[in-house]
Amino acid sequence: MKAYASIFKLRLANGLQYRTAALAGIATQLFFGLVFIMIVVAFYRHSAVEQPISLSQLAAYIWLQQAFLSFIMLWFRDNELFQLITTGNIAYELCRPTGIYGFWYAKLLAQRLASAILRCIPVIFIALLLPAPYRLTLPPHPINLILFFVTLALGLFILVAISMFIYIMTFVTMSPTGSLLMFSVLGEFFAGLTVPIPLMPDWLKTIVYALPFRWSADFPFRVYSGHISANEALAGIPLQLLWLAALVALGMYTMRGALQRVVVQGG
Repeated sequence: MKAYASIFKLRLANGLQYRTAALAGIATQLFFGLVFIMIVVAFYRHSAVEQPISLSQLAAYIWLQQAFLSFIMLWFRDNELFQLITTGNIAYELCRPTGIYGFWYAKLLAQRLASAILRCIPVIFIALLLPAPYRLTLPPHPINLILFFVTLALGLFILVAISMFIYIMTFVTMSPTGSLLMFSVLGEFFAGLTVPIPLMPDWLKTIVYALPFRWSADFPFRVYSGHISANEALAGIPLQLLWLAALVALGMYTMRGALQRVVVQGG
């Protein structure tokens, strides 16, 4: 466990050094956040029916997506891990006195956390100062804010567990392109990053609720805005823990199977 904590601290410190990239990311996320909210505002103003989520709640949903993009995007990748698999240098990783799944999990977790730390605070601060209806509103109650941080942290653990399957599949395909595209497109759609889940038709919501992706983004963001009540959030946290345990167990199992079939050629 100490080894996993050490790699987590090392990667976190390393990731916090990329301040220039963080500044560029902040500008990009503010731009896209404003564009998306402008589209939503136009849609709400010209809609003849009442929507299942208010405009202020949806604005909060979009700003939190942008602020915590590093927590929720499945296309966030570690090219070093892909190179280890495809070049055969995975042999060096197998020599470590630690489990490769836990080692990589801690590494990916730290990278996402470092990226979010550098970007989320400026994005949230600026979004809070914008005029209505573009403003990020505060949660309706302090309990919503507390539950938001709890569910967001669990959602991050779930997303890293899901992203581990991208690297595991690369052992079989020897190319990260297919698995990365598949998980990115499907994962972001079913997490509510393309179309917010409250705006989806009921038949599609049934599919979305049966998958783990929404627990990483949609669930904590709607807890923040109050669209999901505190009682519903407390009922959802055990489900997040169950999904996390299931994904980690399945990931470790498939990783062991993939490593048993690894063939390293050369020196």
